[in-house]
Amino acid sequence: MILPTAGLSAPTFTESGDKMTTLKILQKAKECKASIAASSGEQRNLALIKMAESLKKHCGEIISANEIDIINATGKISPVMIDRLTLNKQRIYAMADAMVEVTALPDPLGEVLTTVSRPNGLEIKKVSVPLGLLAMIYESRPNVTSDAAALSIKAGNVCVLRGGKEAINSNLEIIKALREGVVTAGFPENTVSLITDTTRQSATDLMTAVGYVDMLIPRGGAGLIRSCVENAKVPCIETGTGICHIYVDGSADIEKALNIVENAKTSRPSVCNAAEVCLVNRTVADKFLPLLKERLVDKRIENGLSPVELRLCERSQKIIDGTKASDTDFDTEFLDYILGVKIVDSVAEAIDHISAHSTGHSECIVTESTDNANRFTLLVDSAAVYVNASTRFTDGGEFGLGCEMGISTQKLHARGPMGLKELTSYKYIIRGNGQTR
Repeated sequence: MILPTAGLSAPTFTESGDKMTTLKILQKAKECKASIAASSGEQRNLALIKMAESLKKHCGEIISANEIDIINATGKISPVMIDRLTLNKQRIYAMADAMVEVTALPDPLGEVLTTVSRPNGLEIKKVSVPLGLLAMIYESRPNVTSDAAALSIKAGNVCVLRGGKEAINSNLEIIKALREGVVTAGFPENTVSLITDTTRQSATDLMTAVGYVDMLIPRGGAGLIRSCVENAKVPCIETGTGICHIYVDGSADIEKALNIVENAKTSRPSVCNAAEVCLVNRTVADKFLPLLKERLVDKRIENGLSPVELRLCERSQKIIDGTKASDTDFDTEFLDYILGVKIVDSVAEAIDHISAHSTGHSECIVTESTDNANRFTLLVDSAAVYVNASTRFTDGGEFGLGCEMGISTQKLHARGPMGLKELTSYKYIIRGNGQTR
């Protein structure tokens, strides 16, 4: 085993026996950059259509591989994470349909962003171009594989994907299908690649792949994202763990608030845009909290559904039954049927709490007060800030981006759902007629 050595200008990589090394995969992917960057929008759209057709064609093989992953993961990850891992015909066809939907989006390449004509006769154009080679490290959601490939190719990039061990068999079959489609459309198969080594070493290899990776996107839990941000030597986009808040204001419509919290917490608790904390104004707490418990706990038990465990602050405990919140509960992304609940005295206190505990992903205020809504949207510094709508809408598809590469919680280059434009850069093209300086 050869470990990366500090100070080297080029990375070294783990040898994986008879498996292709990370370095070899990156080398082959880099060779494809010119062909995809020089292609027309029509050619890239054709690739997406052929990839989608291939996914549907090989649906049975993908499901069979996914069943092996589910068997291997059962008992090792939570039921909600098993749901994230699970594929069926409906989900695979939805993955394929999402790829086709991306073809309808405008071509992000070659757009003239600005034009400046200088007094000396130079014409300076700022033009959108591909980033180049995108790498992504992600965890147990195999649909990310097709989403990432679709957006990368549409934006004129090649992609190297490294999924988690839980989904390795599913990802292998998905990549096999996608490559078949890519080749059918006339592109090299290495335009889309999968790293089959799911050890930490392969992740480190990508983080240190200077000269190969133009942008690295980690998409997963807090540990993965922190590791990439702290250790990456290549450009890295910090995607978000989602400690998402919903603040129920004193002027809130109670029924509207109940519907929003229920949707944000229970529709799919294992995703990053699910609500993890509910802040309740003290003036409505006595009325709202018993109804919240009835909706999220009692009625769900009656209907045979998983109840939400309410982690309560001291003031909330005096109104409803639940689990006493620990010192860390308001700083935890549960990704499960668990919700932190805290009573606050004002919109200002809610904003202060969010500022102290949020990961900068998505926050919501439920209010009928225009002044409080405006104050909340102005002062809450997160990628997506909602007024009277569920945080579950923070998603590339819901934002009209087709699908997404992830949700960026940083501010430079990309913020929020990352679609096609976030997968491009720009360069200046200057035309002259012999000018010298």
